Amino acid sequence: MKKNLFLIAGLCLAILPVFSKAGNIPEGGSRVETAAPTAPAPFRFTAASARVNPATAGIVTDERLGEGKGVSLKSGIQPAIDSGRVDADVVFDVKLPAPGRYLMHTFAVTDEEGAEMMKKAKTKFESLYIKIQIDENRPTKRVVYVPWDVKRQESGKFEFSGRDQQLKIWLPRGVRLEYIELKPYVAPKIPEGAVNYKPAVTPPASHPRLWVNRQTLPALKAGLDSPEHRDAWKKVEKAAAESYDFKFEPNQEVSFDPKLEKAAEAKAFYYLMTGDQKTGREAVTLIRNYISLVEFGNLLDITREIGRAIYTTSLVYDWCYDLLSTEDKLSLQKHLMRLSDDMEIGWPPFLTSIVNGHGNEAQVCRDLLSMSIALYNEDPLPYQYTSYVVLETLVPLRKFEYQSPRHNQGVSYGAYRFAWDMHAALLFERMLGKPVFDDNIKRVPEYFQYMRLPDGQMLRDGDGFGTGKPGEVFYWKAPLTMLLCYAYSKDPLIKGEFVRQGGLPADPVLFLLLNDPAVKANEDVTSLPLTKDFGPVLGSMIARTGWNIGMDSPDVVAEVKGGGYHFGNHQHSDAGSVQLYYRGLQFGDLGVYKFYGTPYDFSFNKRSIAHSMVLVEDPSEEIPRSQDIDGGTRFNQRYPKTAEEVTTDPWYKNGEVLAADFGPSKQKPAFSYFSVDLASAYTKKVEKFNRSFVFLNLESTDIPAAIVMADDITASNPAFKKYWQINALNEPVINEKGFVLHSEREGKKGFTYAEMLVPNPQERTISVKSGGEANSSLVKKVQAPDVNLPEIKGHRIMVSPLKAAARDHFLTVFQVTADGVKPMPVQHLSTEVSDVVVLGDRLVSVSRTGGLIAEKFTLKVPGKAGVQAVLTGMKAGKWTVSGGKPRTNLKLTVEEGRHTLYFEGRKGAYVIAPAED
Repeated sequence: MKKNLFLIAGLCLAILPVFSKAGNIPEGGSRVETAAPTAPAPFRFTAASARVNPATAGIVTDERLGEGKGVSLKSGIQPAIDSGRVDADVVFDVKLPAPGRYLMHTFAVTDEEGAEMMKKAKTKFESLYIKIQIDENRPTKRVVYVPWDVKRQESGKFEFSGRDQQLKIWLPRGVRLEYIELKPYVAPKIPEGAVNYKPAVTPPASHPRLWVNRQTLPALKAGLDSPEHRDAWKKVEKAAAESYDFKFEPNQEVSFDPKLEKAAEAKAFYYLMTGDQKTGREAVTLIRNYISLVEFGNLLDITREIGRAIYTTSLVYDWCYDLLSTEDKLSLQKHLMRLSDDMEIGWPPFLTSIVNGHGNEAQVCRDLLSMSIALYNEDPLPYQYTSYVVLETLVPLRKFEYQSPRHNQGVSYGAYRFAWDMHAALLFERMLGKPVFDDNIKRVPEYFQYMRLPDGQMLRDGDGFGTGKPGEVFYWKAPLTMLLCYAYSKDPLIKGEFVRQGGLPADPVLFLLLNDPAVKANEDVTSLPLTKDFGPVLGSMIARTGWNIGMDSPDVVAEVKGGGYHFGNHQHSDAGSVQLYYRGLQFGDLGVYKFYGTPYDFSFNKRSIAHSMVLVEDPSEEIPRSQDIDGGTRFNQRYPKTAEEVTTDPWYKNGEVLAADFGPSKQKPAFSYFSVDLASAYTKKVEKFNRSFVFLNLESTDIPAAIVMADDITASNPAFKKYWQINALNEPVINEKGFVLHSEREGKKGFTYAEMLVPNPQERTISVKSGGEANSSLVKKVQAPDVNLPEIKGHRIMVSPLKAAARDHFLTVFQVTADGVKPMPVQHLSTEVSDVVVLGDRLVSVSRTGGLIAEKFTLKVPGKAGVQAVLTGMKAGKWTVSGGKPRTNLKLTVEEGRHTLYFEGRKGAYVIAPAED
């Protein structure tokens, strides 16, 4: 089984390729949380006016450069970035008006050689570097060009004296450097509320404080004898006993070293558990030498590596506190603050928001929070700032958001970022002995349980990595998140999922800190209901026919989304989208995520057109951050900072859930119903749009499930063309009734027969876009990433009404069938107020207008056998059902927010009427 990239290279450095420091492009929303003071104009130094080493470099012309000239290595000259010649390739004579810290940027393009290198690059580690040296100070390496072709790079912060200085640069092959730019660095402005903030909770006076306190330390030590902990403790003992040969030169920077950090962590933890002072002092010496020399440069998302060094140093500081000399404390504090200043969120930590984007990762919730807790006795200011952003910003917004137990950033980014929420929750809870987050945070793991597909993958949601290559067995994993979640909630099912995912063998220290042997893992999830309604904030419903996990599983899983709010960044424009799995994905999403903000990403992957949903083409629509029209919902890359902002600014409105219900059994429902008003998710081009979705669990191996989906949509202009769209991974077969989809697992095929009842074949057109045509917007073609995934070769099935009209109605029935099984005949009936679909022994009534049914109507049940009838879109209140043979007289209640009426009846006419008081 393939390892999940979620944990490779220090928690998915390779799988989170989103622009930040190196690209100088925020991944979403406004980057600055509070307004910073106006910075002076930058000072620019061009390569054309610099001193160029004639032996190694020369001035070249290039029309892509602003002044048409740049400097490049000569043909045949090898770069000296890591070693080699002493003389620089180009020297800038710099005299700045005042001493201080300056932020440096570079601007460069690639030549043919560099362009080819970037084309072949697979990760951020294949970026192109320059070496920089100011006078005779310690030189440093910095990224000058990245594989996603961003010409302007932020190099970092540097100290200048204000006197005549030399800024020396050694060039790589493949780039043409036009200029460097320097401007005075302005620290993030401190929010007014944080200036004199007095945290309601503070660290105890004693150490340890991180993950364990004086009261819980004895139990943690005693737990090392548990059978569950035996292997992890042996790993720690072995790592702590091994010497780590850290060779360094005092005047040369060292690159980050995850192995060294893990060695120091293991030695510090061993000392905490055993009191072995020799090992503890080794941890202190190792981390003190390392943190004084380590430089991280400006590599993409390097803040994650910086943060890991801060976190590890904080653990050593806290766990080995009684071994630290005054000099140790001063040195560690100095360099912790030095590294904090290089974090993407800045120092003080207010440059970006903590609620979304990179600020909602480890930066504050683990790294700076751990540092501030460790240093609290010596310097309480870091804790004042970090506790402010966690307790006064993150905690209240999460209390609102997690009313819906799912994560707005999707499966992969959601699992990653939720892990950092859980770090903050556990660090506070373990330090204080009480929680600071609302208890609804414990329910978020339900999202990952229900998104699970029978083949081990996940339903698609947001920018993600929940898929596998063709023919590959892929079980999606996020074991760190599962560990944190069950440690906090004590939920045996979540611990069971952690065990199923293989545990966390690479981090025995954290496992020993968090695992509770008293919580027994339960891998049997059949106790969970088959349907989940996710509530009002992130409206959605997932329905399934079973919990069998395996490539030969016969289970069906379906999802419908819409309603609530849009939180930007990695969340897609997918309100109203649907997905269906049966022996593989029958229909769903076609987007593939590789790099953030590329033309493909912003024109297709994140947009509605990559999803199975309705598009309305307004040729004059203006799309923020992209000019491609896809006909979908608003393209939102902003995110709200507070619950008040998200609920009062209509920009974030993503539709409204009108109804959600399932039954009659809540454990194994025969029907699952979801209705959503989607108009507010679109621009004013859509005046009204209701999508109703009814999933039927038919409890049959031949035809295990069916879906009845009704759409009522009104555009503001009849000329706006509508596309009712379903996206499939495998080529569809078009027929007069609609189309047929298929998928396959382990040699067993599954089919979906889609029969469109409204509009009828004479009133509609149907087209299929495949391959490259499928991977583009309605206006422009974009190049899909070069990856071996089925989504790249998918198909978009687009149905449009033949005649232009402001209002259109779609009614479709999907039947899921086993190989060789024909679909059941579909009967389409109508009442005064609704469309009625009869499928075998199931009857579904859906409002014809999309609004609630409040008046009396007559329902005719055909056939001889009995039916299970679910009437949807019913107004809340008391209702009577009378008729049939033998005659039935029922008094039923329709609940607010559910809006369904269920009964079992036989052939005949039934009068459905509001009950008289």
